[in-house]
Amino acid sequence: MKMEVWIIDTRSRKKVIGIISRAERKEMPLKKNGWQFNWRLLFNAEESEYYKLTLEDTPYQIEGIIMISLMNEEMVYLNNIEVAPHNLGTEGKYENVAGILLAYACIQAFEQGIGTYRGYLAFESKTKLILLYQNKYGATQAMGQKMFFDQRAGINLINKYINS
Repeated sequence: MKMEVWIIDTRSRKKVIGIISRAERKEMPLKKNGWQFNWRLLFNAEESEYYKLTLEDTPYQIEGIIMISLMNEEMVYLNNIEVAPHNLGTEGKYENVAGILLAYACIQAFEQGIGTYRGYLAFESKTKLILLYQNKYGATQAMGQKMFFDQRAGINLINKYINS
């Protein structure tokens, strides 16, 4: 399933068309290319799904990527999320890549979550990012570095980053 989204160019403030789609092993970014994770190694995890965000005009350049799985066959878990090195921080080329990917993971939580876990997205944050996830994206800290988006936070993210 492919989904069109709007990515904001940091410098021009223009919206450009982005595409979220399943990622294949051969196109996974490598740590040696400036990424924090070696996605090709991560791709070996069973029962996981990988989604990439690219621009319509440059489908071979990944702007960001997520890895999700289903915990205990009922709750969607965000194993990893990473924006491309050229999108990091306030100097990044595109500013809403992480928000789009989080929102898309929340869509998957509504589609794949079971029972009372439908719409809940669980993940573990790096310590230094906990406040960012809480303040910018609306995540809840459960315990330690364990965090989640509840249904309301997920809908807010979807409305802000996908439906806008």
